[in-house]
Amino acid sequence: MDKIDAIISLRPGARWHMREDVLVWEDEEQVEPTEEEIETEITRLQSEYDSQDYARKRRAEYNALNQFELISDDSMNGTTTHRDAILAIKARYPKPE
Repeated sequence: MDKIDAIISLRPGARWHMREDVLVWEDEEQVEPTEEEIETEITRLQSEYDSQDYARKRRAEYNALNQFELISDDSMNGTTTHRDAILAIKARYPKPE
């Protein structure tokens, strides 16, 4: 996360740009965020992103599965291959408490 992410999050739709890493505020409706607000928001956004690491890893593995085929095969064969694969992924990447 960086300053740009924080500004977008703090002031959605505001008009501004960066010039050589300096914020140039152009919006007349919204107040320019302070450096403290920006730093606090960067920390919050990074924490939120980090807390979803398990979900990103799970999603990548779920997407690698051919889930429809596994479900179909399980239905025809009376197996639990799909369920077992999903449970294995969840075990590898547990949801934090």
